[in-house]
Amino acid sequence: MESEDTKKIQEMKTDLNLLLECLKYQMDNPFSQKEALVTIHSICHQNSNAGVYFREIGGLTFVKDLAKSSEHNVVKEAALYTLGTVAEQNVYCQQTLCTSELFEDLAWFLSDNDSNTNLKRMSVYVILVLVSNNRTGQTLVRETGCITILSQLFRTALSKYELNLSDKNVFQSYQLWSSVCSTLCVCVNNPQNDENQMLCCSLFPHANDWLINCMKPEIIRPICSFIGLTLANNTYVQKHFISVGGLDVLSQVLVQLESDSHKTLSSAKLAVVVTKTVDACIADNPTFGVVLAKYHIVSKLLALLLHESLDSGEKFSIMLTLGHCTEDCEENQYDLFKNNGLPLMIQALTESQNEELNKAATFVLHNCKKITEKLSLSLGEHSFDENEAEQFEDINVKEKNLEERWKKAKEILHRIEELEREGNEEEIRREKYKDHVSSLNINIQNTLKYLHAESIGGGPKADKDKSQSRKLKSYKSHGVMSQACTNDDQMKTLLKSTNPVNACYRESGKNKTLCKANSSCSQNLHEETTFEKKNFVSQSSDHVFKHPTPIVKNRKQQLPVTDPFTLCSDIINKEVISFLATNSCSKMLKYRCSGCIAVGKSLNSRNFSKLLHSCPYQCDRHKVIVEAEDRYKSELRKSLICNKKILLTPRRRRQLSNESTTLGGITRTEGCGPCSQVP
Repeated sequence: MESEDTKKIQEMKTDLNLLLECLKYQMDNPFSQKEALVTIHSICHQNSNAGVYFREIGGLTFVKDLAKSSEHNVVKEAALYTLGTVAEQNVYCQQTLCTSELFEDLAWFLSDNDSNTNLKRMSVYVILVLVSNNRTGQTLVRETGCITILSQLFRTALSKYELNLSDKNVFQSYQLWSSVCSTLCVCVNNPQNDENQMLCCSLFPHANDWLINCMKPEIIRPICSFIGLTLANNTYVQKHFISVGGLDVLSQVLVQLESDSHKTLSSAKLAVVVTKTVDACIADNPTFGVVLAKYHIVSKLLALLLHESLDSGEKFSIMLTLGHCTEDCEENQYDLFKNNGLPLMIQALTESQNEELNKAATFVLHNCKKITEKLSLSLGEHSFDENEAEQFEDINVKEKNLEERWKKAKEILHRIEELEREGNEEEIRREKYKDHVSSLNINIQNTLKYLHAESIGGGPKADKDKSQSRKLKSYKSHGVMSQACTNDDQMKTLLKSTNPVNACYRESGKNKTLCKANSSCSQNLHEETTFEKKNFVSQSSDHVFKHPTPIVKNRKQQLPVTDPFTLCSDIINKEVISFLATNSCSKMLKYRCSGCIAVGKSLNSRNFSKLLHSCPYQCDRHKVIVEAEDRYKSELRKSLICNKKILLTPRRRRQLSNESTTLGGITRTEGCGPCSQVP
């Protein structure tokens, strides 16, 4: 890899040496020299190190002398173009070419009447490259008089306000004028140069004339860039621009573009460019916002802010301009209130995720707070002068409900704070609920362990009942259980809905007592929680924003459990989970079972039944289907067993009966009618 790079570098050096020799020995052939210069430009444009080597072999000096001494404009243009490219690609070459001698030669090319438009364009391009990000170049362009010649070209390059770019000559003149605008921009800024800014002040009247007479993007964009950079961070230049009517002209252009923005997207984008220039005029002098009040610029900016085609950066520029407009101008503040600007700023502050946009909106709201505080007090409580008192009196006459609007804005902010505070309180309340439930779950499990140990110990039934009643009374004292389920059928239904694997314990007297205590505790706990949640929802139902209800994720179907303690523990866990779920979540789970969700999948009689049986939450329709299928299978199983027993020999029948009894299968008392008749 290194050898390939070394080979390419060596080839590049060889090419530059040959091209330089070609330039030296083809002095009588301008077209060959032009081709050689274009090739050098291409090599240096692709590789910045090529420019350094070309400088080391004396190529820059020779091309610079060639541009000055050649009698052919084609060679001069190609030489200047090559110098500009090399200087643009490499800062060392820029410093080498940044001399007063070269600037004087360029000034001569620009002022010479025999120079064509293309040669002047190349000269302007070289000045642009040498001055860009180079304070030394900014100084030389002023001391050699180049900036004066550029200013003259700014005035004379375009002679007519009717810009017809389809004409070749007009298009070439426009390209020269546009290049002059870009060069003047780098002369006054980046870095900022106060002296060059002062020199460019003389161009403001001419720029105003162009803005008034030719409102085309090709004119507005270069002029706005020139004005904005010339005004930046220079209060003296800003005052001079306003004194010659520049801010009035920009306001008129902005009003017209905002009106056209409803028809064309380009007008909206162009209006943002003008807005940035307006902001540069008043950023350091907020008192100049009074000029904008005459044209109701604030209302125009608010209308432009609602344009859907603008991105966040463009909206930030508009908001920043609104902030500077309302910073020290009460008329603009009043105009902002009058055109519902305050709700718009609050909306941007609450909905936007852009930090810069939020800061700009906060800036505008802070400015408007000042006039609101003054208007909320009577004029007699302030030591205003007569003019200020008359101004406030006029404002009160125009808009009497201005204070009410501010109160509404405060109510909106207060409501937002309340909603945020309530959201935090709800999170704390949920944590308390979870802690309460977890502690309650632990207490119930300890009680069940104790009851299970008593039942295993084989003590008298009366002692078991007493211990169970003591535990139940202790839960009553804590407000957890209000009454136990006394109806045996209701208890079976509750256990069946809570845990489908408890069928084998429904007839057991000991476990029946345990399950009753467990289910009654869970039922009362669920009722208490539901009552608390209803109260909480009723308190917060008047608010606009509500937190979403927690959604319980689907749980996998567990295998049947034969241990009574594990069975009751599973029932408690399911009841606790249902306690955490809201009514809306329960309804959603009730009516959105696996059978409903799986519509459209490849289902058949086998996998659909398995899908429904594995779903812990079934809708009414699929629940009926599952129950009917279970009844049918049960009857079919009984009939098959009965038929099988009838067809067996007496000896085989007794063996099958003994095996069934040993394995806990179908007993005689639980079998079907025909089976019970078989000896």
